[in-house]
Amino acid sequence: MRYKQFGNTGMLVSELALGTWGIGGAGWDDRPEETRLDAIRAAVECGINFIDTAPAYNGGVAERYIGQVLKELGVRNKVMITTKCGTEFINGAYVRSCAPETILRECDESLKNLQTDYIDLYLIHWPDANVPIGETMGALNQLKEAGKILHIGVSNFTKEQMEEAGKYGKIEAYQPQYSMVHRSNEPQMRWAAEQGMGVMTYGSLGAGILTGNFRQLTSFAESDNRNRFYKHFQEPMFSKVMQVVAVMDEISAARDNVPLAQIAINWAAQKDFVSTCIVGAQSREKVEQNSAGFAWSLTKEETEKLDQAIAQYLQEA
Repeated sequence: MRYKQFGNTGMLVSELALGTWGIGGAGWDDRPEETRLDAIRAAVECGINFIDTAPAYNGGVAERYIGQVLKELGVRNKVMITTKCGTEFINGAYVRSCAPETILRECDESLKNLQTDYIDLYLIHWPDANVPIGETMGALNQLKEAGKILHIGVSNFTKEQMEEAGKYGKIEAYQPQYSMVHRSNEPQMRWAAEQGMGVMTYGSLGAGILTGNFRQLTSFAESDNRNRFYKHFQEPMFSKVMQVVAVMDEISAARDNVPLAQIAINWAAQKDFVSTCIVGAQSREKVEQNSAGFAWSLTKEETEKLDQAIAQYLQEA
């Protein structure tokens, strides 16, 4: 595993962070509970020391799984946890509120779920236009002063929203969607890194489209997040992505058929403005395979080849 400094936080984090939206179970492939728990165990065994979760991941189920495994392994002090506030999953729907009383309640619930007395990094999951950011930041500052959270960050914010939030407290981390098929956040990612924030990407595999496992248009269940959240599984984007996947196939073949997922993760992780890449995996096999990608790096020539394909086929991503 490779490690990087996470902005100015003082945290040294694995370049691969385990994402747990899928492990939570709602809106993704249905795996047995033990399989999902074992994916978390595998992450720790592979040297992943950064786990990303949220109460919105199936109403706290993902958080509870993490708490259970870290306690079982006795490694809470060796693993850094990111969880979030401001969005909950209630009766099958995502409910957003960044009101101070909601933030304070959610934090206590997350601490209980995670079986811990502190959260390493606490993120505002999504901006809430109905609540002044100063009020939200006030609650986060209160939690930090109480020692319940160590660092404050944001997810899915614009540069302007980060600047506004920064007027009321120190923003130490930024979590945007970023991959070969979604690059629109790159300008504010570079800016955030320049400010000393840790930058952690999500959707690093494009919800799986960059693994090469989807070569034809696929119909997912209506509740599947790949229908709702990720648009590159639809035409005309899908066919354009397949052109880039073909270039990834060429690089894979020249590297003794390394998995395409490892190429996609390295493409993002090797950016100097990226601290860590969040990759969801619901099985030990996938976690181990993704982790093995950090035993090697893309060459300058391979990166340029990928960038040329992206520029040719995915200009609007």
